[in-house]
Amino acid sequence: MSDAPEQLYAAREPVFPKKVKGAFRSFKWWIMGVLLGIYYLSPWIRWDRGPNLPDQAILVDMAHRRFYFFWIEIWPHEFYFIAGLLIMAGLGLFLFTSALGRVWCGYACPQTVWTDLFIMVERWIEGDRNAQLRLHKSKWNAKKLRFRLTKWIAWLLISVATGGAWVFFFTDAPTLAMDLITMNAHPIAYTTIGVLTATTFFFGGIAREQICIYACPWPRIQAAMMDEDTIVVAYREWRGEPRGKHRKGDTSSEFGDCIDCMACVNVCPMGIDIRDGQQLECITCALCIDACDDMMKKIGKPRGLIDYIALKDETRERAGGHKIPVIKHILRPRTIMYTVLWAGVGVALTVALFVRPAVEVTVRPVRNPTYVTLSDGAIRNTYDVGVRNRHGEDWPYYFALPLDSDLVLELEGSDKRVLVAPPDTEAKQRVYVTAPAGTDAARADRTELRFWVVDGVTGDRASSDTVFNGKGQ
Repeated sequence: MSDAPEQLYAAREPVFPKKVKGAFRSFKWWIMGVLLGIYYLSPWIRWDRGPNLPDQAILVDMAHRRFYFFWIEIWPHEFYFIAGLLIMAGLGLFLFTSALGRVWCGYACPQTVWTDLFIMVERWIEGDRNAQLRLHKSKWNAKKLRFRLTKWIAWLLISVATGGAWVFFFTDAPTLAMDLITMNAHPIAYTTIGVLTATTFFFGGIAREQICIYACPWPRIQAAMMDEDTIVVAYREWRGEPRGKHRKGDTSSEFGDCIDCMACVNVCPMGIDIRDGQQLECITCALCIDACDDMMKKIGKPRGLIDYIALKDETRERAGGHKIPVIKHILRPRTIMYTVLWAGVGVALTVALFVRPAVEVTVRPVRNPTYVTLSDGAIRNTYDVGVRNRHGEDWPYYFALPLDSDLVLELEGSDKRVLVAPPDTEAKQRVYVTAPAGTDAARADRTELRFWVVDGVTGDRASSDTVFNGKGQ
């Protein structure tokens, strides 16, 4: 009996997926191309917002605390829009996982997309699976070093582009690109690019499937989202077993349809055998379906030995029944609930976006002192009023009180009731409101007060309620 301690962590066995062709592989190429195109090209799209506003279509302007998305501008106090989008993303993930398993992981997860890209580059340089295995097992020599350096340099260039594209979302992309080239960019930009370059290189080129298995929490959570109606990639064991070698046209019933060719294992980017059943490592990328279908075609057997299938269907088929229509698997109480919640949040955000007031005003009473008694006996309160100017140029706003009010309004530093707000800012204005001696507002402890602010160009109005403090006699 060995005294060696039990190893809780197995050393990584490199995975070299074999190239495969098929509908799912083509679909993954399209998804990868679209997502990478969006990521790398989005910072360079221009959108005219006026002479004093940034013209980058998608921009997280940290310096001025703004988020721009084409014609939409989100201010800090409107962070609930970002929170709502995050909630929608979470509900969408729950919905797709309940309906189609880990379809996000298999097709759109950044780890999957960049790993696919790195694997593609690796094949271009080192060849397909068999060539990579031979190179991996061979001793270090000039040829192996040349292949490795070429691959690592290509990966490094992709990683640098990835880190660079990320920082372009936070400042004007053309300006920052020139500053980076001339070494005039802020150190934070170089640090961010360096960190993202290193993590992209390591996650996509070195760790690969280990990130999905050990670092990502979603495989542990997904079980709570799935049930017997969830459509996942699975092996029809009842049809494939027992495995055995047979030739095309062989009518013998000694073996099942699986010829144990290992094609499904060789193409798997996670290095697992789908024939062993559902596994935490499976990301449902469906490449094993393409590989198996191709093999079934070659030996003259029906496709679908490995397929997208629900547990209910597998049980019915094993008993000789037929599959349940896909729509019935998808439209069930759980997915309907997620869809309703997801759509509800989306509708609420859309409505909130389009009913935002054209003029926004905030009023903050100055509490120290609460009021001042003037020489003629009048009572004066002081307020700090903020007006948000969403326009790309200086914009006039007029201040007013209700017409039936006895109170008198004055603006500090101006003999007029107008504030010219700078572009795309929240302008601050100190305002004095005075109650003449003997009026109800001067004698009362508190009087309800409504400020009105009028857009000097469009005539749009906004109001804010506050109180006027009197002597309380």
